[in-house]
Amino acid sequence: MLQRFLRRFLPDPESIRRRRSLRLIHPLLGNPSLWIVSRRSIANGLSVGLFCALMPIPCQMLVAALGAWWLRGHLPLALALVWLTNPLTMPVVFYVSYRVGAFLLHMPPGELPHKVSISWFTEQLIDAMPALLLGSLVCGLILALSANLLARLGWRWHVLNRRRRRRRR
Repeated sequence: MLQRFLRRFLPDPESIRRRRSLRLIHPLLGNPSLWIVSRRSIANGLSVGLFCALMPIPCQMLVAALGAWWLRGHLPLALALVWLTNPLTMPVVFYVSYRVGAFLLHMPPGELPHKVSISWFTEQLIDAMPALLLGSLVCGLILALSANLLARLGWRWHVLNRRRRRRRR
């Protein structure tokens, strides 16, 4: 039942193969293990997608696809979760990651000036990059590991609950 529910919302292999942005990894898309809906593949796809979504890197979808292939995760789920950091959510996610990194590096967080300019922004970005990268890495790892654990436990709970209901009947 859970597998049917997930398959209803996840795209089919052919629609992902047609994406032009993924033409570099077309040979990998034929691997059937990337499309299987199982506890392990869903948990690994969830982890890879969330981890890549929090990384401030270009080509997040490509990295997520390669990570899903390497960890045998569910490819469509990993690619869909990368879009959690879209242009609307990206400033909030990266600001939280920066604050976590600044806390871990014992850096005082930067303050906004009275007038924001491009030169101020590039100067601040160079100074903030170590904190942003460390914070993104830590937040990504924590979120990915937590999601993996919760997905596996949730899947197990669902299966056991279904067995109990079946036995009662």
